[in-house]
Amino acid sequence: MLRVIGIASLVYAKIEIRAMDHDVQEVTQKNFDSVVSKFRDSQIASVFFFKPSDKEETFTMYNEVAKELKGMAKITGINCEAWPAFCKEHGAEATPMVKLFPLNPMPAYKFAGEMKKEKLVKALSKMIPNFVTELTADAADTFLVSDPSKPKVLLFSDKDKIPTILKALSSDTVFKRSIKFAFVKKSEDAIVKKLKIKKYPTFFMVRGSKSEIREEYKGDMDFRSIHSWVNLYSESGMGDKVSSSGGAEETSAEEARPWLIQDVPELTKDSQADICFKGEGLCVIFLADGVAPAADVDMLAGMKAKFTSQLDGRGTTFKWMWMDMAVETEFKTLFSPDVLPSVVVFNPHKRLRFTKLEGDLKANAQSIRGLIDKIQGGDARFTMVKGQKLPKFADRKPAAAKKGKAEM
Repeated sequence: MLRVIGIASLVYAKIEIRAMDHDVQEVTQKNFDSVVSKFRDSQIASVFFFKPSDKEETFTMYNEVAKELKGMAKITGINCEAWPAFCKEHGAEATPMVKLFPLNPMPAYKFAGEMKKEKLVKALSKMIPNFVTELTADAADTFLVSDPSKPKVLLFSDKDKIPTILKALSSDTVFKRSIKFAFVKKSEDAIVKKLKIKKYPTFFMVRGSKSEIREEYKGDMDFRSIHSWVNLYSESGMGDKVSSSGGAEETSAEEARPWLIQDVPELTKDSQADICFKGEGLCVIFLADGVAPAADVDMLAGMKAKFTSQLDGRGTTFKWMWMDMAVETEFKTLFSPDVLPSVVVFNPHKRLRFTKLEGDLKANAQSIRGLIDKIQGGDARFTMVKGQKLPKFADRKPAAAKKGKAEM
């Protein structure tokens, strides 16, 4: 008796799309244009052509595709018994059949692969546009400070390829105008260290005019949840260019000021006003014979953190930076370091003057600490800049464009 009931249930099993139970959206000939065609400029779609008598497991598989790509693609189905003319028009002489609809102007086409979840997911994922930047250490600072009105969302991953979920976020109609997305591999140690990433995958947001607001995503790792988090900081009316509070058009990546977010930036013609010669404080300038090695920059960053903590609220401010003596030859003449690397502490206020390490004492944590102790104790000897006029900075590309620069 039980066997008879089982056979009967197989005979009468049929495909029926139920909105409360399935992730597939049912369409009809009447609403197809408003559900699918209308959005082909911005969203990919697929249509499952079926008859209720087709094998239910094929539809079950298709519903799993819809569940995995929920929010990333429009996954629909149409009953060809109810709408035979529409199905014939789309070449669905035999069912089940899946038709894929990439973005315009690409034509829709019949899915010719195996009716398996992973095959369909892969085919649909390939159609999702990609507006993600694959970020490396050389470009990271510029990326983070360019377009200051746009939050940056970074995915840190131990995988080599950009995942579908990130591509889908980047191609969202609103997000592609208002948010910048980046993919960072685990091997990019400098970026990982800078943003203190501890696990993979991690979604991380940086926002603010100087990228000073940093937030790690703590929610569920699904598209809808991450989309909701990003959406909190997007502006639907934002275009590719917006105005700053002063009315000027925002900077492009080429005009960005990456030194604003570097712990120890390079002192150049472009950065000098921001990091040294305007604002309060004394400039601690590490004089390097070429590009400052990463180990020295890390040492300076550690000292910066230590002194900032120790001197907080005591009225003494030190600003930390490095300078390439092989390029900035006029400053090398001014400072006349006896050896390299060396350090000068420059007072850019009222009367331009500086003090430096003397003799064959090279710059390291101990010698720099000793020089700062002299300044704080009132024992340092300052040299006035002749004519109270700074030497000419070298004309060159911004330091962020240099190849081989190790620090972040």
